[in-house]
Amino acid sequence: MTISYNPKNRFELEVWDVEFRRMPKRTLMARIYQPKGDGPFPVLLDLHGGAWNNKDRLANVPMDEAVAKAGMLVVAVDLTLAPEKPYPASVQDANYAVRWLKSKAKDWKGDPTSLGVLGSSSGGHIAQLLGMRPRDRSYNEIPLPGGSKIDATVAYVASRSPISDPHARYQQAVKMKRTEMMQKSNTYFSPADRIHEGNPQEILDRGEKVSLPPMLIMQGGADDNVIPSIQEKFAASYRAAGGECQLEIFEGCEHEWVAKPGPETDRAHEMVKGFIARQLRALRAVA
Repeated sequence: MTISYNPKNRFELEVWDVEFRRMPKRTLMARIYQPKGDGPFPVLLDLHGGAWNNKDRLANVPMDEAVAKAGMLVVAVDLTLAPEKPYPASVQDANYAVRWLKSKAKDWKGDPTSLGVLGSSSGGHIAQLLGMRPRDRSYNEIPLPGGSKIDATVAYVASRSPISDPHARYQQAVKMKRTEMMQKSNTYFSPADRIHEGNPQEILDRGEKVSLPPMLIMQGGADDNVIPSIQEKFAASYRAAGGECQLEIFEGCEHEWVAKPGPETDRAHEMVKGFIARQLRALRAVA
């Protein structure tokens, strides 16, 4: 069953937290945004940013609420942070989250066949790796109890300021003399050469055989952290490999423009909803 999604819908929400994964030193949690209605609703997994080192499931609340209120089951999860364990631990969490959410979606009035992923900044990097490498053995390392037949494929990837090329972004941090940002990258990619293995741009450059789900990239034109040229190169490479990639530049906006209310934040919310609606229509057409 493939579910439709109308960005103009307005639902009230039920919001609560559940345990996602129990770790040795802390428990990763998930926040559920469930529309109050009969459903079933399409499903979206949200992956937070924070330069791989910070933040949690609450980093993207305004976007999650906006998407959910139009009739989407949205689930935002905590991810392992780099000081706890480096790459690919957070990607393993996210891969597990896709499978876990597919197994839980019906209990929360969701349709697991429609699952897409949303990622911001470093969460966008992880979302791209999920979409491109859904069956990667190192990413699939966490077993899902009773879910051996559930895979980690996603219907689409929506992203805001994704770190599509971590190495180019590191070079930008060096150029800007941002010692803290350099350290966060080094903490996540340890040993250092992992920055090339887990690099979406370089994966395409190497010609690896990957999945290419439809992708949305929203990028701030004034971002001096992940600069627009990084996204332009990645989008061109993704299209050249055969994938659909919608790149939208928000002129005058910095890296985290959606953290502040305003017309460009509202535009980003509507863009994500519109992109999802188109992808679900496309799925319905081929179902």
